[in-house]
Amino acid sequence: MSPTIVAIHVAKGSRLPMQAKDRVEAEAGKGIVGDRYHGTKHRHVTVQSRESLDEAAAVFGAEVRSELTRRNLTISHGAVPRDPGARLRIGDVVLEAVRVAAPCKLLDDTIGRGAQEALRRRAGTVFRVLEGGTIGIGDVVVPVGDPPAG
Repeated sequence: MSPTIVAIHVAKGSRLPMQAKDRVEAEAGKGIVGDRYHGTKHRHVTVQSRESLDEAAAVFGAEVRSELTRRNLTISHGAVPRDPGARLRIGDVVLEAVRVAAPCKLLDDTIGRGAQEALRRRAGTVFRVLEGGTIGIGDVVVPVGDPPAG
């Protein structure tokens, strides 16, 4: 069964609390409308897996809530592509992986000491928006094409 979107979060500015949304508009070449990274060059959307967060919680010893990681989209299960150039389709939206989203030290302050280390290799991927549209809770997430060589 394909993964689905289980959580969507945006923040209007850095260090401002993440706000849960049922639907967001992803604009090609710009990102999620209303998010702090909208209009940046490559960091349009961040995607993480609930399964990876649960693994991090087992290491951390406490729940790791989706909004506290400061990622935009959380998928239900499976691995989020990490290789640059890998693509995902969510409805009409096509995302292209740019780089791994490394967990920052701020996570130790917001989630608790040790969260940054628990999320290492589990913190998701940064994507750019190639084709825009609406993303909503429950939307199916499908890999597009063959994974990049390398």
